[in-house]
Amino acid sequence: MAYCASMASSLLRRPLTYRYYNATMAIIGLNVLVYLVNYLAPDTRFLLALSPAAVVGDGAYWQLFTYMFVHAPAITHILFNMLGLFFFGFQVERRMGSTEFVIFYLVTGLGAGIFSFVMYVLTGTYDVVLLGASGAIFGVLLAYASFFPEARIYLLGLIPFRAPTLVLVYVLIELFSEIFSFNGGAAHLTHLAGFGVAYLYLVARLGEHPIRSMIGDRFQRR
Repeated sequence: MAYCASMASSLLRRPLTYRYYNATMAIIGLNVLVYLVNYLAPDTRFLLALSPAAVVGDGAYWQLFTYMFVHAPAITHILFNMLGLFFFGFQVERRMGSTEFVIFYLVTGLGAGIFSFVMYVLTGTYDVVLLGASGAIFGVLLAYASFFPEARIYLLGLIPFRAPTLVLVYVLIELFSEIFSFNGGAAHLTHLAGFGVAYLYLVARLGEHPIRSMIGDRFQRR
């Protein structure tokens, strides 16, 4: 049994050949392409976005994956998501390697979608439509803070935050918003699920412990 567990662990941790081929820009391009298709043919948005009713009633299981490439008609939705991916994705991709980054991004987005779907079903919430890359991008933000804990991020271009502090602020905002139903149009649980799935991926696949990376050394220095 111990031998099997060791083999499974070694397979899970087996490193991929490091390659860099600008996958972040390809993902941004795919999101923009889907946005344009949805703009020209609005019905495709409902075909690709995650609808619990469609998944359960019509077997539209692909929506658990495709929802992360679909955005609302308002340009600000895709603009802010793609800006976040642009600023943080390139750095994380260079650290991981492009293939690892693509897998990380897709697994995080898929996991966040599955978690959201399960919660919708358990609570009987079938009349919602989930769309957007935020779950995956929140995972990218966690990876960035874990890999570059001393990095400074200027909120609104003015207020400096250490990357781990910004992650903590985002988590607290999402928890507060979910508990008190603030900004009900945002998928707060999906954002938190993105953090959670990314955390598990970093630990299980890469042996990277985000909490230890972000705050461990600071406490040890004290």
